[in-house]
Amino acid sequence: MQIPKGILPAIRRIKDFEDALQTTSKYVIFLETRLSQLNQLVRHAKRCHKKVLIHFDLIQGLKADEHGMEFLIHAIKPDGVLSTRGNVIQLAKKHDLLAIQRIFLLDSIALKNNVKLVKRSQPDCIEVLPGLVPSMIQIVHEETGLPIIAGGLIREESDITTALEAGAVAVSTSERELWQ
Repeated sequence: MQIPKGILPAIRRIKDFEDALQTTSKYVIFLETRLSQLNQLVRHAKRCHKKVLIHFDLIQGLKADEHGMEFLIHAIKPDGVLSTRGNVIQLAKKHDLLAIQRIFLLDSIALKNNVKLVKRSQPDCIEVLPGLVPSMIQIVHEETGLPIIAGGLIREESDITTALEAGAVAVSTSERELWQ
């Protein structure tokens, strides 16, 4: 699996979709949408030569089980998924999709529990949220040995620079001004 690098446009609102397609990024991330819209959006993105990552947990109408994953793979055909759920990551890996485990670092207990989850689910890479804490990017990478994507609360170019300098391979953001 090719691990995403650089700035990853994360589409939270449909009105940002066309702007995301105009970026130099090879990838787009769909954070929130309805299942009924997803197939058309993914096909359009792929016609624009974008690889599509879908935040499985945030797709309205998609159930986080084997049947939901099968539907996603056969009907939607994404290149990868993001999820906070270990079972979704394991299903994505089983079906040869890029699997990105999303972890929220609220405190030291969350860090410990998320590292355990990552070791069980064995994703291809991890998205650390919030992505503003360089030392946490380094710690999660050292604990897991996996590539890190920094995400969440990325608002300024300096946030991107700091995350990349801390060892993140990519930064996801829904801030359109940062997509270039």
